[in-house]
Amino acid sequence: MRLFRLSPRSIPSALALLAALAALAPRGARAQERQIDYAALRDETVRAMSEYLQINTTNPPGNELATAKWLQSFLAKEGIEGEILDTAELGKGRANFYARLKGDGSQKAIALVHHMDVVPSNAELWSVPPFSGAVKDGYVWGRGALDMKSEGIIHLMSMVALKRAGVHLTRDIVFIANSDEEVEGTGAVIFTHNHADLLKDVEFLITEGEGTNVENGVVKWFAIGVAEKRAYWLRLVAHGTTAHGSIPRADNPVPRLARAVARAAAWQTPIHLLPAVDRFFKAEATLETGEHRTWLANAKAALATPRGRAFILSDPYRNAILRNTIAPTVLTGSNRTNIIPPVASAELDIRLMPDEDTTAFKRELARVIGDSSVHIEVMPGVMPSYSADINTALVRAVEAQIHEMLPGVPVTTPLAAGATDRPTYSHAGIQAYGLEPYIVENKEEERGVHGVDERLSIANIEFGLKLITGMIRRMQ
Repeated sequence: MRLFRLSPRSIPSALALLAALAALAPRGARAQERQIDYAALRDETVRAMSEYLQINTTNPPGNELATAKWLQSFLAKEGIEGEILDTAELGKGRANFYARLKGDGSQKAIALVHHMDVVPSNAELWSVPPFSGAVKDGYVWGRGALDMKSEGIIHLMSMVALKRAGVHLTRDIVFIANSDEEVEGTGAVIFTHNHADLLKDVEFLITEGEGTNVENGVVKWFAIGVAEKRAYWLRLVAHGTTAHGSIPRADNPVPRLARAVARAAAWQTPIHLLPAVDRFFKAEATLETGEHRTWLANAKAALATPRGRAFILSDPYRNAILRNTIAPTVLTGSNRTNIIPPVASAELDIRLMPDEDTTAFKRELARVIGDSSVHIEVMPGVMPSYSADINTALVRAVEAQIHEMLPGVPVTTPLAAGATDRPTYSHAGIQAYGLEPYIVENKEEERGVHGVDERLSIANIEFGLKLITGMIRRMQ
């Protein structure tokens, strides 16, 4: 063996060589990875999804403990330890679930999150029993096939596939399944409160999203959910004196309440164009022609003109993602036609823009109503505000993967008018995103989510596996 002594002049060159060799190390590690057989993985995922859908987790009462046990047993066979958590806090038959696939820790973790509960279903209206997990006609059928047990299984099998393939992970993959998203959201709230230690290294999180625009087999755009409107439910209350309806009184609370509701409902709240919404409109513009295309491509300018503004706001969804909205929903007064009630109330389903201040909004609503005798009460369950960055490693990884899988399809960032668990995790300091790992026809999604004959195609299951595994690989 010949020994060499480094001169001072040669040290920088040697260090540069070592750095270059170090940079090649991940490539060497990747060379040891095994290819994922997506056809075989798809078929295994179909079987797992069918079993998962057979567990009835209708909420109420939930029964998510049964699904947590199923997940724990499944992962144990793959050498991944899973923990059943929060059973005491959530109540009988309920639980949260947590597991982690370790990486080398050089980057922060990514969490894959779904909820285990599903909404009720009327079996008489379904083509198959809602909890059969039937596999037929190229689909897996069952309550939760779209919202959102299927996504949970795609997350699960993607994590398992990456482990089996020996993919070198710089980020831990955290797998979380929550209870009670469909009713009160207590599962995620309790999980984030009780287990901050399990989340402290999580940088990014994906869970259910807004869906992708698919018409007649054509994908118009693919969505990453980056923000939600904030549910801020208020109750208007007017007091008076109970009396017989045959002798009207000036202090009848019903007319005062009716005037207040009418003024609140007619309030044209200010327009506020968020960057994510502007990006969404630009994707929508590619589907239009003429002045409609021009208006959506430059929404800020269009909203400053009467015709452009009228066009953009003519669509209920576009209107809803540009402003705070108020929808009167519940009216309560007398239970007898001939009795004037002592109290009348109305509930308002208010959805605020992510950056709206609740105190300022309530003060302005009181001004619009213009009647100090009508009291405004905040109803329980106000969620924290939520908005994620639209320029991160995760967003870029999804964009790159989608552009590979769906060339020419724009990736955009719609604002959710509904509600998910994302704000709860965002409040824990995590960049939380909505991502549905499939491309379902608009009509199919509208019919199946919370509706009848909920199903997911086997082709979409393979698409989802490629999307999630590809996204995670790109983030290493």
